[in-house]
Amino acid sequence: MEQKIDSANWKKIKLLVFDFDGVMTDNKVIVDENGKESVRCDRGDGLGVEYYRKKGGKVLVISKEKNKVVEARCKKLGIRVFYGIDSKLDLFKQEVKKLNLTMREVCYIGNDVNDLECIKEVGIGVAVNDSYPEVKKIANYITEKKGGEGAVREIIELILYVKDKHPLPNIKFINQL
Repeated sequence: MEQKIDSANWKKIKLLVFDFDGVMTDNKVIVDENGKESVRCDRGDGLGVEYYRKKGGKVLVISKEKNKVVEARCKKLGIRVFYGIDSKLDLFKQEVKKLNLTMREVCYIGNDVNDLECIKEVGIGVAVNDSYPEVKKIANYITEKKGGEGAVREIIELILYVKDKHPLPNIKFINQL
């Protein structure tokens, strides 16, 4: 899928915020006979987050999910995380303000209806490829990859390409770089 990118807006991004389930995971849960839950994450996403942070990017996860698996994965990746959050927008705005950023400097990645408010408020709102239709409808960008299958890495590579001119295929820019 070929998408047009306004490179000027992507260059402004300083904070990457995303949901956990359906973005970092494939939106599936494995439950064993004792009720213990497990999820699948893409290691490439984790490596991308690490690289993005080393390049000075800030990352935050805000999730409705209450399971400690969210905290465990984010802790391993060194991502600041809030989980068990029913209404994300107020917390999200507070965190952006604490970092002395504007909403125009934020990219939010989501997949479900509880991400809609946040996606509408930011400079770049992203839907992963297998998002619900309502989310895709309002997103500035829809990833090629599905949630839990490299969507986060795709966005990180796009941001770094725009800022550092790392080559990426299948992207047409509105502005010349």
